[in-house]
Amino acid sequence: MGYLARRPDTFTLRLLLLPLVVAVAVGIYFRFMWTEPHHNIYNWGQGLLAEAISAKAIDFAWRKEGMLKVDEVQPGVTKKSHAVKANGDAHTKPATSDPTTSSLAWLYDALEVILSNRGLGWKFGMGIHVPREERSLKRNSFLFATFISFVGSYMIFDLLESLIKLVPGVGTPHGGTIFRAELPFFYRYTLSTAIHVATGSCILAAFQLFYDFITIFAVLLLGSSPSAWPPVLDHPWQSDSLHIFWSKRWHQILREIFFVFGGFFGKSIAGKFGLLFGTFIGSGLYHELPAYALGRGFDTIVPLFFALQAPLLLCEKVWYKYTGYRVSGLYGRLWVYFCIIILGQPLSNSWHMRGLGGGLMLPPSLSPARQFIIPSIQYFLKGTGTNILEFIVGST
Repeated sequence: MGYLARRPDTFTLRLLLLPLVVAVAVGIYFRFMWTEPHHNIYNWGQGLLAEAISAKAIDFAWRKEGMLKVDEVQPGVTKKSHAVKANGDAHTKPATSDPTTSSLAWLYDALEVILSNRGLGWKFGMGIHVPREERSLKRNSFLFATFISFVGSYMIFDLLESLIKLVPGVGTPHGGTIFRAELPFFYRYTLSTAIHVATGSCILAAFQLFYDFITIFAVLLLGSSPSAWPPVLDHPWQSDSLHIFWSKRWHQILREIFFVFGGFFGKSIAGKFGLLFGTFIGSGLYHELPAYALGRGFDTIVPLFFALQAPLLLCEKVWYKYTGYRVSGLYGRLWVYFCIIILGQPLSNSWHMRGLGGGLMLPPSLSPARQFIIPSIQYFLKGTGTNILEFIVGST
């Protein structure tokens, strides 16, 4: 489908192939499963991949002209005009690397559109926010900085994921609630907040980790330009409005997928408001449908949390309309933390109730936290009669 989307006069063929591609992706998702309890998390990942493949196929199929770059009038044919302005907020248009041999040009072309999730340099990604590059674009310096980021993200992910596994119930493949009823009110929600923030931070670290790995591979081994790999995140914890959080500082890798699963349909019905609600409903469905593979049913909490973001964003718009001031500053940041950290806890609870925290994400042999850090903390706390969770939460 990616190859055909980069070839002219293939619209009918792409439409005919679409049901087959979606059927194969979804069929593999339902037909093959991981049966070991601690591998159950892989069923979820398998479902996310099947959804992403299906969304990509739909996106490739429905565009009559195919997938075009920002300076093209049809696949591979550029318009005779001046240079195209930079995409998003980047100061320069992200550079791409040409295939080393013309005989592989077709493969490079197909892989480029398949692997381009944010759409940098493509028409479907026009207007997307591109975080400012803070690394040197000199190849060796860029690779070193990216490697340091990779190691740091790995350590953060490992430590937080290992600490989550220490929570009774939550850290098991069968799952458990983050709201421990046996704890007093204050300590109960201190623990649930810590688990929720750790879960979100793990997700951020995982995105950064994989993106850094792919970046190093592409630049070091494939000769890709460092400028083709701008940052994937833009300091999300510094957001001072939901608009800034979702549209700029959070990752934009799944943006087009959410458009396909709801945004485009919503826009066709109700314009910009339909696009807003449809995109977040599509996001909720994308996150929840694969969780059905965990064998614990469908939970409406997940899509409801994402759907809730649309009216919350409208609240910011109404605030600006009647006060003349945008949501920003300290109060804006507290507003973001309330919407994401407080209102988002039922979302994390839903996932952990179904075994997210107990899945085998890193083998213990590859976990510095489980091999060295946690045993060291346990050793120093041994004489006090306090375990790690009691030490963090402050309650037995």
